[in-house]
Amino acid sequence: MKQFIGTGVALVTPFKKDFSVDVEALRRIVDFNIHGGVEYLVVLGTTAESATLTANEKELVIKTIIEVNNNRVPLVLGVGGNNTMAIIEELKSRDFSGFSAILSVSPYYNKPTQEGIYQHFKAISQASTLPIILYNVPGRTSSNMLPVTVVRLANDFKNIIGIKEAAGDLVQAMKLIQNTPDDFLVISGDDLITLPMVLAGGAGVISVIGEGFPVAFSEMVRLGLNKKVDLAYAIHYKLADAIDMIFEQGNPSGIKEVFKSLGLAENTVRLPLVNVNEDLANRLHGFTKNFE
Repeated sequence: MKQFIGTGVALVTPFKKDFSVDVEALRRIVDFNIHGGVEYLVVLGTTAESATLTANEKELVIKTIIEVNNNRVPLVLGVGGNNTMAIIEELKSRDFSGFSAILSVSPYYNKPTQEGIYQHFKAISQASTLPIILYNVPGRTSSNMLPVTVVRLANDFKNIIGIKEAAGDLVQAMKLIQNTPDDFLVISGDDLITLPMVLAGGAGVISVIGEGFPVAFSEMVRLGLNKKVDLAYAIHYKLADAIDMIFEQGNPSGIKEVFKSLGLAENTVRLPLVNVNEDLANRLHGFTKNFE
């Protein structure tokens, strides 16, 4: 699945000040990222505040992104949760026209065993007509999908093509790279360790910082994939402070402040999320203004 090697970005859902979906801002952000050189877009992931969107709003977001993308880059749709049967029903009933794969998060809150995680994704694999990228994010799910489970899934189901690995553990990522099949994609879900993962053999990233600085971040990943280490790390260190800042008070509050600085969208988030404070906003504005 070479189309998912490089930089994917987890798109935000921009809101107007009245908290309604800002379709025009979403169109601007999609264009900004495609023109910035990212390889693919991830729709309705965590960064999209999907948990606060109604069914109708989700359809509006999907329709808008498909339309403005116009088949320019591959699209990945977030389809996951902690109710396996509900996910299977969505896989059977949804029209996936315009999408090349799904991204499915490991079940949260339920805290399943490793066998439970395996059986969950086995059921999804058997129901999905699209390739599946697993998503491991223990900081949100309270459950770490261990390398042994990922390796088992990668070997047993051909439509499970990769994992967005966001445990923030480089050793765990390296075990995945070492032990999964050669064509299995180990994709960084942690912006700060993306470059080390790529240099260790990873396939790229699904990024948050990348949607605010797509030209620089996607170039860093391409340089890393081509083993141009010094050039890649020069970009990494230019962006490192911003990566820390956008997650300092929660995602996507930080990256939405960047979009406000860029004039692309308001910085509105929905409760229970809140805007970054004035100090962080000023620091993000200063970084964005001075970034070259």
